[in-house]
Amino acid sequence: MKTDIYNQKGEVTGSVTLPKEIFDVKFNADLVHQVSVSLSANKRQVSAHTKTRGEVRGGGKKPWKQKGTGRARHGSNRSPIWKGGGITHGPRTDRIFAKEIPLKMRRKALFMVLSEKARNKCLIILENIELEKGKTKEMASSLLKLPCKNQGTLVALPNYDKKIFMATRNIKKTYVEDARNLNVLQLLTSKYLLLTKEGIKTIENTFTK
Repeated sequence: MKTDIYNQKGEVTGSVTLPKEIFDVKFNADLVHQVSVSLSANKRQVSAHTKTRGEVRGGGKKPWKQKGTGRARHGSNRSPIWKGGGITHGPRTDRIFAKEIPLKMRRKALFMVLSEKARNKCLIILENIELEKGKTKEMASSLLKLPCKNQGTLVALPNYDKKIFMATRNIKKTYVEDARNLNVLQLLTSKYLLLTKEGIKTIENTFTK
């Protein structure tokens, strides 16, 4: 599959042949959904936490003697049925939501989403990204000249570049990531994927070897 190469002025300067094993894979919605759900679950952080009767403070003394009072038997005033007692079946921070997906399945789903981006003209290839002053205005101006314009864009860099990261982080709906760290969830969140020619090689070297 061939696709156009742009410069930062939005001009088409040539074309590049995309690797078939990455950008020409048949889409399987079930697999992509399974992988995206697992990635979402792995990011989940549990903050709600309730104490059981063994953790709540107090309750060391039996409230009253076992027999002779006419009242129900109780061994602790920190029982779940008492006010101030422990909580039964409440949320706990020791819950595990992580879902394991085999590496081959994760990579296959990644290639499927990349292929869909290419087929739907949502993959933009740049010669390179160069910012003289590293200002947000420069990056925003370059993006406006490309097909993505102001729509959700994920910029995948061949290597971490602090100048580009700092210049992009204040642009709405625009995110920066290393190409070697791409995943299905990030790609589904953004409509467009912006890659450099070097970025294609980075993806090929990272995910096919």
